[in-house]
Amino acid sequence: MPRRLSPAPAAELAAALDAYAAGSDDKEVLRTLVKHFLALLQRRAPGASVEVRVPPYAAVQVVPGVRHTRGTPPAVVEMGASTWVDLATGRTTWADALAAGDVRASGERTDLTGFLPLDGD
Repeated sequence: MPRRLSPAPAAELAAALDAYAAGSDDKEVLRTLVKHFLALLQRRAPGASVEVRVPPYAAVQVVPGVRHTRGTPPAVVEMGASTWVDLATGRTTWADALAAGDVRASGERTDLTGFLPLDGD
């Protein structure tokens, strides 16, 4: 079973959110935010039928349904770090990110609209 991510400690999260809001594209800031919000997604959408990838930082399996165990998953969502943070914090919507081509989603259950934003978790 894939390793579960843990949310960032409150002080680290606050500092990363402040830096991101100020326009930072520092890799450690992005890593902290990506992993934090993927951990929240794991809690909100437990399961293993969809793999959400935010390269190069992390990938998680989420959403109830048929469990994926090896090879290429049948349902994949992939996006860049800034897009993921913007979706998780409500700075952009799922529909807008898809329309802009910032999210690639294929397979069943890949519409994450019902799980986003995550900043209130």
